[in-house]
Amino acid sequence: MHAVLLMFLWIGVSWQNNDPVEVQAEIWDMKVQEAAPTPTPEPAPEPEPEPEAVKPPPQPVVEAPPVPREDPEIALQRIKKKKQEEEKAEKLEQARLKKIEDEKLAKLEAKKKAEQKAKEEKAEQEAKEKALAEKDKKKAAAEKLAKEKAEKAAKDKAFAAEMSRITGAAAKGSTGTAAQSTGGRTDGGYAAAIKAKIKSNLVYGADDDSLSATYVITQLPTGEVIGMRKTKGSGSTAYDNAIENAIAKSSPLPKKKDGTVERELELVFKLKEMH
Repeated sequence: MHAVLLMFLWIGVSWQNNDPVEVQAEIWDMKVQEAAPTPTPEPAPEPEPEPEAVKPPPQPVVEAPPVPREDPEIALQRIKKKKQEEEKAEKLEQARLKKIEDEKLAKLEAKKKAEQKAKEEKAEQEAKEKALAEKDKKKAAAEKLAKEKAEKAAKDKAFAAEMSRITGAAAKGSTGTAAQSTGGRTDGGYAAAIKAKIKSNLVYGADDDSLSATYVITQLPTGEVIGMRKTKGSGSTAYDNAIENAIAKSSPLPKKKDGTVERELELVFKLKEMH
């Protein structure tokens, strides 16, 4: 709108400042006939100015209706009711949060109880397994002891039977005198013969002449080895094992010249003598 108004003002000012058109008048003498002069062309008419834009009339100011004043009693009741609603909402929120916290505590307590129960059950199971293992161990030891006793009793019985057979046979071939004893003093030749046979079955590669082991050998009247007991070790497990293997391989052992044996015989095996 401002641009249109400025344009109209400029056009009006320019139109008013135009120079006046020069008007020439000629006087004609009717008596004198002369050629009429060439008429001067009239200037083109000025363009009419455009009419100014019509401004719309201003809108009438409509005043807002006055706000009715609220009754103070009603306003007080409304504020009081709003406050009660806020307090109620706050209590509900507190109750909700407390419920969530109680549920968390209950779950935590239940988890602790479950873990404690599992721990107690595990300890109880371990105690039962330990008691059962101990019971099995005692049972196995008792069975082993009973087996050893039974084997010893069987060996003693076999030894007694063999002794009775030998002494009975000797009594039949004699004039009624007592049978020869399997005990008594150990002669050097008998011990040497046993050590020689054990030496032939010894497998030991180390060369340490200081090694020496002592064993008590138990045998039947037939010379069959039924037991060996180490009374003094050599300090070398390998050498002791080699001696025990050689004794076992040498069964039955040689007898005395009279055909008897010693039920228990203690022998010293020095490595320097076993080469």
